[in-house]
Amino acid sequence: MAAAPTLRPTDLFSKEEWTGLRRRSNVFGLGMVVHCWVVIFGAIALSVWQPWLIILAVPIIGARQLGLAVLMHEAAHGGLHSNGRVNDWVGHWLVGAPVGASLKSYRPYHLKHHKYGQQAEDPDLGLAAHFPITKASLRRKIIRDLTGQTFYKQRVNQIANAFGLKLRPGKGNENRVTDAREAAFPFLFTNLVLLIGLSLAGVWWAYFVLWLLPMATWNQMVTRLRNIAEHAVLPHNDTAMGLARTTRANLLERALIAPYWVNYHCEHHMFMHLPCYRFPAAHKLLHSKGLTEKMEIKDGYLTVLNIASSRPMGATV
Repeated sequence: MAAAPTLRPTDLFSKEEWTGLRRRSNVFGLGMVVHCWVVIFGAIALSVWQPWLIILAVPIIGARQLGLAVLMHEAAHGGLHSNGRVNDWVGHWLVGAPVGASLKSYRPYHLKHHKYGQQAEDPDLGLAAHFPITKASLRRKIIRDLTGQTFYKQRVNQIANAFGLKLRPGKGNENRVTDAREAAFPFLFTNLVLLIGLSLAGVWWAYFVLWLLPMATWNQMVTRLRNIAEHAVLPHNDTAMGLARTTRANLLERALIAPYWVNYHCEHHMFMHLPCYRFPAAHKLLHSKGLTEKMEIKDGYLTVLNIASSRPMGATV
């Protein structure tokens, strides 16, 4: 198996620069989790107070649900807390489980993605290998996301697999059942807690309108946009700087598409154990050294989507 190309941080940064960049903060790590839930419950509370705000709350909450997944990803790299047990408990129960993800199952899968990034053994290769596609195909995918079709298919399959349904006996299926159970059962439990909590607050309907609806619609779309931006249509992937893309995001994009610096994906693949809140500083240092010219960087998600949907009409998708 051919591992992905790597580089040594000390080849790019001084010892003092790298020491500052790699410094972790338990307060900042757990603070991101608190921030994410404060934004979610704040949007719910404001929408209960003024129902016309629901139309704004859905994308805000959907993006923060992606934020929860991003923070579970951070936990997979040990980035939420220096204490491994605290990091893993928070990463599983407070950020992963509510959106249907399992840190235990995700971590080995994701680390394999880093080890074999853009190589044949990369488990995520199929997410971006078929790009570019046509604009019509991208439009159909986004419509399926925003109408809940993608969510329904994913959740039905996940829960069915958790109960051993729709799977024929055979080698490997036992692991699929175990992985599905590790995600589905905590998902059902934490969502039941949310439903009970909102019901006790007298707003049972908010679970369906202000939690489940954003998860089934906006969250699905921005998750797709994240996957496209990170690895689709890379011009070269034979160096550590070409394994992923960084997308410069404005304030609105960071609020509604790319929470918690997830847009700095090239930096993440270059230095996978760097805390996500250090990415802007790392990017600034790389730019000052003239190294960002060697990286795959694009301005804005619309630019990336235009590249990813550049296949001519009539071409095979």
